[in-house]
Amino acid sequence: MLLYGYFRSSAAYRVRIALNLKGLPYDQTFVHLAKLEQLSDSFAAINPQKLLPVLVADDGSQLTQSLAIIEYLEETHPAPALLPKDPVGRARVRALAMAVACEIHPINNPRVLRYLTGTLGVTEEQKDAWYRHWVEDGLQAVEKLLVSSPATGRFSHGDTPTLADICLVPQVANGRRFKCDFSGCPTVMRIEAECQKLEAFAAASPPRQPDAE
Repeated sequence: MLLYGYFRSSAAYRVRIALNLKGLPYDQTFVHLAKLEQLSDSFAAINPQKLLPVLVADDGSQLTQSLAIIEYLEETHPAPALLPKDPVGRARVRALAMAVACEIHPINNPRVLRYLTGTLGVTEEQKDAWYRHWVEDGLQAVEKLLVSSPATGRFSHGDTPTLADICLVPQVANGRRFKCDFSGCPTVMRIEAECQKLEAFAAASPPRQPDAE
């Protein structure tokens, strides 16, 4: 398998974690988001959305959208499982994952931040305040979801990592870059620390990628 990614892309980070947890070998090719390589015609031919990641599967299929890619990996390589067996548990894990991937991340990804500064003319300080607001607000809501459920264990759901943790860890990492205040999220931070004890998460981290700057 071949993964198109960028060391700081939280969506590509999710897929790296999933591949590592499942013990699947993969090669990487890099698309430099800060240099806008994702906007090139050559990459648009691979993904018309001009977004990362893209996974080229063993059969040559080109898959986009990190959650869809991870679901594909779950279906084709079911062990170890990243989703619980019971329907309620699966729904809960997906909801926690989407709370990050569909509610926090989309309004803070690079193209949104570029629009804020480039088209709307907000200052760098205002852009960073925007980012911190939505990350802190979103993760505080995730914190409440975690605290309120007996299903929360060592990880977001029980005592093994799931799709929820795969989404949570990259968002915390990006939040640290923007100096987000995580004081209102002790459970989130506890779970993130537990995840980082696993090599599958640590090896997927941005500083350990070949394209890290």
